[in-house]
Amino acid sequence: MKILKHFILPLAIACTFVACGSDNNDDNGNSNSGNQIGQVSKNENANDPAINRFDTRLEFPHLKGGKSLLLVHTTKDSYDKDGVNLSIEWDASKKAQRWTCYQMHKGFGGTAGRYPDFEEDPDLPADARFSSSSDMFRGSGFTRGHICPSADRQYSRDANHQTFYYSNIQPQYYSFNAGDGYTGAWVKMEGQLRTWSSQLGNEDTLYVCKGGTIDREDQILTRIKGEMIVPKYFFVALLMKNRSGYKALGFWFEHDNVSHPNLNLAGYVVNIDQLEQLTGIDFFCNLPDDTENHVEGLSVDNIIRAWGLKK
Repeated sequence: MKILKHFILPLAIACTFVACGSDNNDDNGNSNSGNQIGQVSKNENANDPAINRFDTRLEFPHLKGGKSLLLVHTTKDSYDKDGVNLSIEWDASKKAQRWTCYQMHKGFGGTAGRYPDFEEDPDLPADARFSSSSDMFRGSGFTRGHICPSADRQYSRDANHQTFYYSNIQPQYYSFNAGDGYTGAWVKMEGQLRTWSSQLGNEDTLYVCKGGTIDREDQILTRIKGEMIVPKYFFVALLMKNRSGYKALGFWFEHDNVSHPNLNLAGYVVNIDQLEQLTGIDFFCNLPDDTENHVEGLSVDNIIRAWGLKK
C-alpha cells in the first residue's frame, strides 16, 4: 500500500488541451465532442500536476490550498491504471475532511468483505487530526459516516481497509446515514450510485466526489465536544463518461435527524453549477472548459431525465 501526501499551495494556472472539437449536448443530457483537427479547448481552472501527479484526474475538484492536505491512497492490486483507490482533501486547521473523490467502473467489483474496525489515517500528522477520533465519536449521538463507502471498494482487503480511515469519515445522524431498514438518505444515495455503476460498459467510468460542509459557519450543524465539525449539509458531485459523452449530476442533502422511508432522490438533485455555489468547491475542474460549462449548467429536469430518476 502506498499513500501520497502533499500540502496544497494556492495556485493560478492556465492550461490548454488539444480538444476534439466543440461540445454539444444530446437529448439525454450528454456532452459530445466531434474531432476537429487544430481546435484548442482551454482549461483555465485545472489543478497543477506539479502539486501532485494525480490531481489532474477527472474526479478531482479544484484544490482549495491554504492549510489543506491532499491524501492520495493507492493499492498495489488496484484495477486503476495509476493504482489510485481514493483521494481526500483534509483541512489541517479544522481537523476535518472536505471531500473524498474516487472512480467507479467495472474493475472495482469484488467480494473482499468489510474491514472490522475504524482507525486513524496513518498518513495524517498528529497535529492535523484529533488525538483519538474514536473518543470524539463515543457518546456523541452521531454515527461514523463513510464518504467513500466500504461497499464501493470490494476489489481487495487493502482497498476496503482504506475506507475505514477516519479521514474518510464524517459525523452523521443514524437516521441520515443508514436509518432503520436502510431508509437513510445517504445509504439510499450510495445504493443508487452502485446501481448506475453496475450498468456501466467496459470503457465507462463514474467519477465521484462527496463530502460535508465545513467551510461556512451557517453550514455547520454543531461541533462535537466543541471541536469536531458536524456538517449541516452533505453533497455529491457525479460525472459519468460513456459512449455518448459526459453527463453530470449533483445531490444536496440537509443533514437531518428524521426518517425518510419514502425518500425520492430526484428531490435532492441540483446541477453542478448550483452545487458549486452552495459548497464553494469547483468540481470537475480538469475537464476542458467548454465541456465543463455544458455538463454543469443543465436544468434539473434535464438532469433527472438523463440519469433515469423519477420525480
